[in-house]
Amino acid sequence: MRTVRIFQETWPLRTPFTIARGSRSEIEVVVVELEEDGVKGAGEATPYRRYGESAASVMAQIAVILPQLERGMTREQLQQALPPGAARNAVDSAMWDLEARSQGLSVHALLGVTLPDPLITACTVSLGEPGEMAAAALALWENGVRLLKIKLDDRLISERMVAIRDAVPQATLIVDANESWRAEGLATRCQLLADLNVALLEQPLPAQDDATLENFIHPLPICADESCHTRSSLKALHGRYDCINIKLDKTGGLTEALYLAEAARAQGFTLMLGCMLCTSRAVLAALPLTAQAQFIDLDGPWWLAVDVEPAVGFSGGCLQLE
Repeated sequence: MRTVRIFQETWPLRTPFTIARGSRSEIEVVVVELEEDGVKGAGEATPYRRYGESAASVMAQIAVILPQLERGMTREQLQQALPPGAARNAVDSAMWDLEARSQGLSVHALLGVTLPDPLITACTVSLGEPGEMAAAALALWENGVRLLKIKLDDRLISERMVAIRDAVPQATLIVDANESWRAEGLATRCQLLADLNVALLEQPLPAQDDATLENFIHPLPICADESCHTRSSLKALHGRYDCINIKLDKTGGLTEALYLAEAARAQGFTLMLGCMLCTSRAVLAALPLTAQAQFIDLDGPWWLAVDVEPAVGFSGGCLQLE
C-alpha cells in the first residue's frame, strides 16, 4: 500500500504581487506526498481562481481518488481520473518525484533531459505606476537580470513601457497583459511594443475573444497563456498565436505537459515555460521542460518571503540548483 498525505500550506510574499486581476500578499498551495517502501515523493499545485479553483476544491478533487492512490494508481490512470488543473498536477508531480527518488535521481535526470546552462529565467516586474515599475526593472537589471516580464493592465501602457525601456534599454522584455486588453487599439499597442523592442506579448485579450486574433497581422510574437491548457487547446490557436505558455497547473502535471510540448513544437509553436506563484517544489517539477522552451519564466519562488528546503536559488536572473 502507498501512504498518501494531502495538505494545504500558506506562504507569505516578501512584497505584494500585482497583476491586472488584483494584488496578492500570500499564496496558498496544495501538497500531495506519496510514500512507498520508505521513499517519499511530493508534488505541489497552486489553485487559481481564474480557473474556478480553491485550495478546498483541489483537496476535495484529490480526496475522491484517495483509495485508488493508496492502491497504487499509475500516472496513466490519473490522466483519466482527474481533469487538467491544479489537483491533477499535485498528484502527477508527486508520482514523478516518487519514481525519480526511488531510483536516486531527479525527475529531469530520470527523463534523460540535460538542463540549459545557464538556466536563465524571466523575473517579473509587478504592476504599478510608471516610475515604480521603471525603478523595479532597473533594480533587477543592476542585479544581473537580463530577461524581464512586465505585467500590464489596460491603462498607462505607453507611459509604463517607455519608462521601463528608458531605465533598461538593453534588457529583453516580455509583456503580459493577463487578458486585460480589448480588440480596440490592439494594433496600435502591438506596434508600440514592437517599436520598444519587446520580444513577446503574452495573452493580450480574454481567452473567449481569441477570434479577434484570427489572421491579425502583428509585428511581434503573441503567446497564449490562459488560452492554452492541454493538447486539445492547440487546434483553436492556429493563425492566432505564435507561442504557448506551458504551466503544470494548467496541463494537470508534467505527463500532459510533455505531450503538449511535443505536439505544439510539431505544429510550429514556440514554447514558453511558466509557473504560478509557488515554492521551489513546483519549479523543480517543471525543469524537464526547460530544454525545449525559448523563454523560461520560473520566478515564482523568488517572490516568497521564505521557501521550502531545499530551495532553488536565484542569482543574476538564473536558477541555481544544488
